[in-house]
This record gives sequence, structure tokens and C-alpha cells, in this order.
Amino acid sequence: MQVKETQNEGLKRGYQFTLPAAELAETVDAKLKEAQPEVEMKGFRKGKVPMAMLKKQFGQRVLGDAMQEAVDGALRKHLEESGDRPATQPAVEMENGETWKEGDDVVVNVSYEKLPEIPEIDLSGLKLERLKVEAEDAAITEALENLAKSAQNFEDRRKGSKAKDGDQVVIDFKGFVDGEAFEGGEAEDYPLVLGSNSFIPGFEDQLVGAKADEDVTVTVKFPEEYGAAHLAGKEATFECKVKAVKAPKEAEIDDELAKKFGAEDLDGLKKQISERLEAEYAGASRAVMKRGLLDQLDEQVKFDLPQSLVDAEAAQIAHQLWHEENPEVHDHNHGSIEPTDEHKKLAERRVRLGLLLAEIGQNAEVTVTDQEMTQAVMQAARQYPGQERAFFEFIQQNQQAQQQLRAPIFEDKVVDHIAEKAEVTEKTISKDELEKAVEKLDEL
Repeated sequence: MQVKETQNEGLKRGYQFTLPAAELAETVDAKLKEAQPEVEMKGFRKGKVPMAMLKKQFGQRVLGDAMQEAVDGALRKHLEESGDRPATQPAVEMENGETWKEGDDVVVNVSYEKLPEIPEIDLSGLKLERLKVEAEDAAITEALENLAKSAQNFEDRRKGSKAKDGDQVVIDFKGFVDGEAFEGGEAEDYPLVLGSNSFIPGFEDQLVGAKADEDVTVTVKFPEEYGAAHLAGKEATFECKVKAVKAPKEAEIDDELAKKFGAEDLDGLKKQISERLEAEYAGASRAVMKRGLLDQLDEQVKFDLPQSLVDAEAAQIAHQLWHEENPEVHDHNHGSIEPTDEHKKLAERRVRLGLLLAEIGQNAEVTVTDQEMTQAVMQAARQYPGQERAFFEFIQQNQQAQQQLRAPIFEDKVVDHIAEKAEVTEKTISKDELEKAVEKLDEL
């Protein structure tokens, strides 16, 4: 195989591989001879089929395999010798593909962008700040009050009281469409909180002002997109019997409330809340520190970027942001989305930092363990209740999906590695200050 360089500009590389016809013919003959002892054909004993017939029967297929193996082997050898790491799959094109015939040399053009040389960086020279926020009494009290609201009870209002928004009415109801009762349209002693929007739009509004022991007829229209096709868009009436009107009463913040949430007593619940809050603060603080780290790396380290990676990342950013701005579009049947200069600038940053972190992680022998991957898969599977098994099978069979789960784990572990080497100072701040720092993360 002859190799000639055709392009060497920046990170772009091009080569022409020429496989002489004689060399290809020798390879084909060798493959046929190797297979000959195992070949059976009508009229011949096993292993006695003449080479001429083998060539006629299997020659074209073996020829194609030999060409592919020769090109793949030449490219693999070239990459090993040159040390190039292609940024994306190399483009391989047969120059004389349309006119080539057996007996001609095989000429293949190969092009790719190689990954750049990543400069070393002194991680100990990085200066990071780790923000620390302690769970304040006010935040713990606010969390307790929210828990009390979620655990509220309802008590009967004085006889003759009208139901208000936020009250609970206990009702018997039966629904009719076109004068006929429909399946699933009735219940007894149903506790309905007015304003909860748990029923068809307009249903709860018509029970505001009702009293216990009253009969109320509610008229509503099922939404056009209602799940049951035979009811979608239909007008319905519900005959309701109001059996009780109850006012909300927040639970007392005491040991009984604590037990409802799995704590032994109120002090135990406060401790749980404090630990949860501080864990949330620590997660937010880590995000702020990570941004500071990435900003420093982005400013200190510069190198050429493979344009193919930048273009792909910019297109992905533009596509993602377009869908965020057009949430009503759930498919990809839309026109082309042209990345802006801002998208391209962000793409360059992401590609640069991605390559840099990958290099640092590789040099530090950072790996993602099987246990970490299993945890990531299980966490992702929770987004598909009832379909977990299908999700697991999809991940097992899809290398790209596995990489999408592995990448953020790897990146976080590399960030932790860098933080261990850098100079880190700790600063105690308030919850409000931390929230402002987190808000700034959206500026890029």
C-alpha cells in the first residue's frame, strides 16, 4: 500500500492510499486458498473445488472484503505511526469508484481533522473559592412551615357555611353525557379541594359557595385533548350531593408532624431539614466553583480546535435553544436552524474545555466505574416509570447513550481531581448571596 500526503493545513489532514492491483490479487488468491479446504460445491468433494470456480463463485465478495481490509489496515497503521487522533470518523472515498474494474489499482482518498496537542497546565496555580452556607434558623422554619402546609388537615365548617376556594368539599357525584351516565363518571364521599385543579376545568369553580346537604348541578365541557376519546370535547353534567364543607387547618409544628415525615421528634426533623438544606447548598456551591474553574481554564489554555467538532456543537446548541424557545414543537420536523455567532462562541468554549478535561482526566487515569454507571442508569430510568426494563435494554445496546451517561460523571471526577491540586479557599456566605452567585451561572 502506497501512502501520499495530500493535505497538511492546521489540524486538517489528507492522504491518498494506493493499493496496487497485483497486491490486491495476491490477497484475494490467498484468502480463497485459505478457504478452499472447507468449501463444498455440487460435483466436487469437499476441499477439491478448483480455484477458477472459487473465483467465479466467491471472487467478487472476497475482492470487496480484501479491499476493505487493506484500506482499514493502512489507515490504522498510518494513525499508529503518525500518532494522529481523528476528531471524528475519517472520510474515506474511492477516487475511481465509478470507473474502477478488476485489474485496476485501488485509489482511496482519506481526510480528517486530528485532535490538537493539548498544552500542559500547572493545576497547582489555579485559585478556587469554595462557598459555604450554613442552614439558618429562618430557612429551617420556612421549610417546617411548608411541611405543615403539605400535611394540613380539614375540619368541618360551621353548619350553613358556604364553601370557599381552598376548602374541601366531600361529595357524591354522577356524570352524564347526552343524558346517559358514562363509565368512571361517579363516586361517593369524594374529598375535593376547591382550587386544586384536579377535576375538569370549571368543575370546582361551580362548587364554590355550596353548603353541606345541598344538591348542585355542575355543567362542564371535556377538553378537546381529553384522554378518553368518547368524552373529548363533549359537554357533561354532574349531579353532585355536597355532604360536608371543611376548612383547611395547617398541621401543628410539633413532634406529631415530625413523625409523619419519619423523624422521632421535632428536633430530629429540624436536623434532617438542616442536613438536606446544607446538602443543597453544597451542590449549588460546587456548581459555582466548577464555573470558576472552567473560566480559568478557558482563559489560560488556548489551542487550535477541530472545526468539525465546533460546527457540530454549535448546531446542537442552536437546535436545543430553538426547542426551548418553541416548547410546543416536540418533533424535529422543522426547518434548518442556523447557529449564530453567539452559539459558535459557546461551542468553541465547550469543545476547548471538553478536550482539555479529557486530556487531564486521561493523564490522571480518571475512570468511571461500573458501579457509577449502574447508578447513573438507574437514576435515568426513573424518568420512565413502567418502562425501566426497556430503558435498561436500550442503554445496553446503544454505545452513544452509554457515553451520554458516562460523560458528565467523568467530567465531574476530573473537576474533583483538579480541585484537589488547585489552591482552594473557603468562604462562608449567606443563602441569598449563594442564590445570586448561582443566578450568574446563566450569564454564559
